[in-house]
Amino acid sequence: MTNKIWTTVGKPEQRIDAVEKSTGKVRYIGDYSVPGLMHAKLVKSTQAHAMITSIDTTEAWKMPGVRAIVTGEMFPFHIGPILADRPPLAFEKVRYYGEPVAIVVADHEHQAKLATEKVKVEYELLPVVNSVQQAFQSEAPLVHDNAEHYTKIISDVYPKAGTNIGSHIKIRKGDFEAAWATSEETITASYSFNLSDHVALETRSVRVEINPAGKVIVHSCSQSPYTIKKVLNQFFNIEVGNILVHIPMVGGAFGGKGTVQLEPLAYLASKAVGGKLVKLEFDREEDMTTAPCRIGLDATVQLGVTKEGKLVAGKYTYLIDSGAYSDQAAGITRAAALDCTGPYTIPNVWCDSYCMYTNHPFATSFRGYGHPELTFAVERTMDQLAKQLNIDPIQLRIINGIKPGDTTPTQTVLTANNIGDVEKCVNRAKELIRWDEGQRIDSGKNKVRAKGISLFWKTSTTATNAQAGAILTFEADGSVNLNCAAIELGQGTKTILAQILAEKLGMEMNKIHVTMEVNTQYDPHQWRTVASSSTFLAGRAVISAAENALAQLKKTASIVIQCSAEDLDVGGGRVYLKSDPTFGVEIKDISLGYTYPSGHSIEGQIVGVGRHIQRHLTPLDQQTGFGKPGPWWSVGVQAVEVELDTRDFTYTILKGVTVLDGGTIINPMTATQQMRGGMHMGLSYATSEKFIFDEQGVVRNAGLRNYPMLRYGEQPAEYLVEFIESPAADGPYGARGIGEYGVIGAPACLANSLSVAAGVELNYLPLTPEFIWETKKVNNQ
Repeated sequence: MTNKIWTTVGKPEQRIDAVEKSTGKVRYIGDYSVPGLMHAKLVKSTQAHAMITSIDTTEAWKMPGVRAIVTGEMFPFHIGPILADRPPLAFEKVRYYGEPVAIVVADHEHQAKLATEKVKVEYELLPVVNSVQQAFQSEAPLVHDNAEHYTKIISDVYPKAGTNIGSHIKIRKGDFEAAWATSEETITASYSFNLSDHVALETRSVRVEINPAGKVIVHSCSQSPYTIKKVLNQFFNIEVGNILVHIPMVGGAFGGKGTVQLEPLAYLASKAVGGKLVKLEFDREEDMTTAPCRIGLDATVQLGVTKEGKLVAGKYTYLIDSGAYSDQAAGITRAAALDCTGPYTIPNVWCDSYCMYTNHPFATSFRGYGHPELTFAVERTMDQLAKQLNIDPIQLRIINGIKPGDTTPTQTVLTANNIGDVEKCVNRAKELIRWDEGQRIDSGKNKVRAKGISLFWKTSTTATNAQAGAILTFEADGSVNLNCAAIELGQGTKTILAQILAEKLGMEMNKIHVTMEVNTQYDPHQWRTVASSSTFLAGRAVISAAENALAQLKKTASIVIQCSAEDLDVGGGRVYLKSDPTFGVEIKDISLGYTYPSGHSIEGQIVGVGRHIQRHLTPLDQQTGFGKPGPWWSVGVQAVEVELDTRDFTYTILKGVTVLDGGTIINPMTATQQMRGGMHMGLSYATSEKFIFDEQGVVRNAGLRNYPMLRYGEQPAEYLVEFIESPAADGPYGARGIGEYGVIGAPACLANSLSVAAGVELNYLPLTPEFIWETKKVNNQ
């Protein structure tokens, strides 16, 4: 495979959406408006935890343009992707500040907005659960009184009665207790950080109408069109075939648009006005407080080793802040458990991963799906362990790096096909960050330079039956239309799929036309565009469809040329004889069938159909976590160099390095940009991002003016990215997923570098100068 000379795969082809985006011609959901379009706005809870005693809509109905007001009592049922624990509109009680309580539908957006301010909601306050540590206490107030009775949508979620535990995932490998008791050295460390926001450029938005024939037509900026169909079918009893979902290009998502929240609300709004077209669009503050956010985490890691640094035992306790509802946090709880050790081989593993209810905004997927969080805890512990053992941090990682022949925490056996090369990644990152020049250097004038490193890994955590399909239709000029349900949300997926198709068909990229908008009425089913799975799933489906089309081309050409189909090959826009390539037929002459001079025609249009479904994946055993959760593990290393001012603890990030083994890299330029963007996001998350809650559970920084992020000009002067390519046998042309990986190790390596620079262990995020100063002050007392 690696010896083949490819013409398109492995080349830095220009993104197929580059011109449209750069010229501002892309139309997003929020850009759409037509006469008669109605607007919905939400009445949101002003309390984080309270019983709803009354909702008075009298004054709101008097406002001009108001056509409907919907409250939770009109649909008093729970929905959810994993555990059905969330009402679309709160009824009886609210569980987080900003939770939707009612919908006002009006002729114009400003009318709906003004009317929401006239809805009067009376509350009876309840005690607020404001942290996972508080939620974990046996005497804590309950966010959900009967969580054990909620309907399970997916089997491996385990709410615990009488507690705030929405799910508990266990990993039990080997004999941790015996290994811990005989470990020559041990370390225990704890970590914590709060929830934060996705801050996608495009806020969440949706349009829904119910046409006279009963079809529910949804236009959304979602990563999961078929999940929308599933939710509307499961919880609203709408026939699947009567639900049509349209997704245009999406203006950023980072996992936050993988869940289903606005679509049920907009459906209820449309239904309340007789099926008319209704638009519901979040403003930025709503997108940060009412919409789902990123998880928070409290973690404790215990490692037992030999004197030489060989890991023998690992215990991991993860308390994941799910917020008010489990949503995807229940899945993240599972994902954090199954990869709990990081990319290290540890024979004895014990992990308890808890999905904890609090009175915070509910959490959902975020780029990395729990792995930036667990990696922070694991990699900070590895650095502290190296210091305790007086071993170079890189050497400790090389000693313990996972490799073919080892097993994961869930006891999946790793091979050269399903795991990348950890040691190669480490050694290259070491060179790029110039580790041997010194990890800590005094640079004069109260400045210190320091370097930190982090290993990371992640499997593509999908449903065991996750799948994708692709349809190819050939045009009269021999070009090809590619239709599939992968969502283009800025990651360049459609360009990658076009490259895979061009390579398989032996065509140039300009002959491939990819439909950017997704329409579930004619695009084949795809699980979701999440989990770094689209290149793998949709790429395999595209190859399957191309093989189907190639067989048709050869069949038609064999009739025209009068030979066997096995004698033919395809490339360069032609079907030709293998033995004599000068003898053949143009694809454009057979793409719609072939017509003889007599007028007699044969075969017809070439339509290629392909599909791919995950294979040999299994659920995890409830008691031990045994199972195969993913098809492969991509591994990598990240490193940063910082310069710290020892007077005020401000710092500059000088260099960021990512070395990833993602199998074959289909497009090195887009892959490099993915890594750079991921590092920027991870460093931003680590330096400054978090929600600030007051004692009542209210978010106090719900706006971009007071939610600090790493801004342009504050990024490292250098983002160095390189790839180690160990092809995956199952992947399209040997590719594994890479979309999330740039973010995973960035917070950990930044904390490791700053801990070295400041001379104090920094185990909490974000890493603000104030926090470094406070930690330094406490440790110097």
